[in-house]
Amino acid sequence: MTEVAQEAAHQSGIHVVLAAEQLGTFLGIPITNTLITSWIVVALLITLAFLVGRNLRYVPGRIQLLLEEIIVFIKGFVQDTLENESVARKYLPLFITLFLFIATSNLLEFTPGIGSLGFTRAGEFIPIFRSVNTDLNVTLALAIIVVIIIEVAGVIALGFFKYAGKFLNFTSPINFVVGFIELISEISRLVSFSFRLFGNIFAGEILLAVATFFVPYILPVPLMGFEMFIGFVQAAVFSLLTLFFIKLAITDAHAEGH
Repeated sequence: MTEVAQEAAHQSGIHVVLAAEQLGTFLGIPITNTLITSWIVVALLITLAFLVGRNLRYVPGRIQLLLEEIIVFIKGFVQDTLENESVARKYLPLFITLFLFIATSNLLEFTPGIGSLGFTRAGEFIPIFRSVNTDLNVTLALAIIVVIIIEVAGVIALGFFKYAGKFLNFTSPINFVVGFIELISEISRLVSFSFRLFGNIFAGEILLAVATFFVPYILPVPLMGFEMFIGFVQAAVFSLLTLFFIKLAITDAHAEGH
């Protein structure tokens, strides 16, 4: 932490802010510290993709061979889950992109300067950088994107009326109730996707803040390792749930019954 941050921490104790702090505006658009950090994450991923793509060889080296084996394994897993090679190729980039963005965002939280480098405004310390997924707006935006993709995937695979029949089924009272429950389940994914990721990462940030305040230099180290593992797991969970829900969306209801 910077001297200003340390002084603010000693004066006010543990300071927890739920919403991302606004640093300024650009063309009327608020610029928050989580937005700045998300730009850094995107820049890192683009740079990594450029460096990897630039050094590809027909005869792969050890690193390229390792990356190819990982991609082949992931592709095989996605294909086995969706049970269709062409569909797997279509949604493989989404699966990998979600995982890389969320995992990188979570791991970047432990980079020096994230949450500690900032300035004081009106007697309150404002960090310039903040962990991306501690902002509910970010996780909710990811959830909205994923849910829209899931619904569109279902419509493309089954057709609009057949897919809508999963939720609006008037053939019998029981089927109508089941369809209504399925509709509520679809809508609730917005909450489950966003709050699961936000809650785990934000809770980890608070836990580290408490440990740093009461037992500095000792307790935070193992907790950081644990939180890095949690961040990796949450990225995998978010991506896997997206994949499984796409599988449910593109599967015919009659086929599910059989």
